Amino acid sequence: MLKIINTSGQIDDLFDKGAFSRDKWREYINLIYEDSSHLFEDEVEEYIASGEYTFEKDFLPVIQAVFQNPKRDILQQSFLAVTDHLNERIIQTFHREIDADLVLYLGLCNAAGWVTSIHGRDVILLGIEKILELGWYSRQAMYGLIYHELGHLYHKQYGKLEQESEQSEKNFVWQLFTEGIAMYFEQVLVGDDSYYHQDENGWKSWCDRNFVQILDDFHHDLPTMSRYNQRYFGDWCDYHGHGDVGYYLGTRFVRTLLDSVSFDTLIGFDIDFVYEQYLKFYQSVVTKENHR
Repeated sequence: MLKIINTSGQIDDLFDKGAFSRDKWREYINLIYEDSSHLFEDEVEEYIASGEYTFEKDFLPVIQAVFQNPKRDILQQSFLAVTDHLNERIIQTFHREIDADLVLYLGLCNAAGWVTSIHGRDVILLGIEKILELGWYSRQAMYGLIYHELGHLYHKQYGKLEQESEQSEKNFVWQLFTEGIAMYFEQVLVGDDSYYHQDENGWKSWCDRNFVQILDDFHHDLPTMSRYNQRYFGDWCDYHGHGDVGYYLGTRFVRTLLDSVSFDTLIGFDIDFVYEQYLKFYQSVVTKENHR
């Protein structure tokens, strides 16, 4: 069953005279989950080690903006509304429950939504600082954010989420697939197969118009794609001025697969089979485009 943990009331205590205190933040995180602060800090340090980011320039301003932010009240009310009877809604729709913690917390810009495991317990972490930065504090946006991460957990608990290949190309196709699954799960719970929580300022319409180009670029980027140069997964990525286009592309891929299999069958696929299906998907789209 889902356990809801809301730490909104503790956030202002993490700022010393209005300035973010990393020491107070460590104490706060370790009270939620004992000896866990290093999990968050290690991810930040990995990005900093790439040479592309610094904590002071890229992370701290986003965290600092949380202090006494007037949008936090809207965020909290949205969180309370979306999590009300959430477990029952999942069971009614997918006929299974998800066993995990759902935590609204202040992170170190790790993600607006992050699925991980802490002390053997599945956890969905919703980073207040990233949600505010992205403007995803409305009830509608919160539906999308929470449902998406629940989709990843459903995949993990009832399918085969945690897979990895020695070939980086397969790993990025797997990411495309898993994000597509989470987006589909999100759309089903929302009740709208055209819904994307990223859809602002014409984002979906632009993706619709440029679908073939996005797929072709993704395919040709695969051989040299890395965690640091990929331009498809993340609001910080820039694909011709747009972020998160991999979520759109993954959803198109997954919905094509669902034309021939059930959702519960789909989440049981392994990484090699998914890669084969992706190649067929790519070739089919390219063939149709060339024919057109």
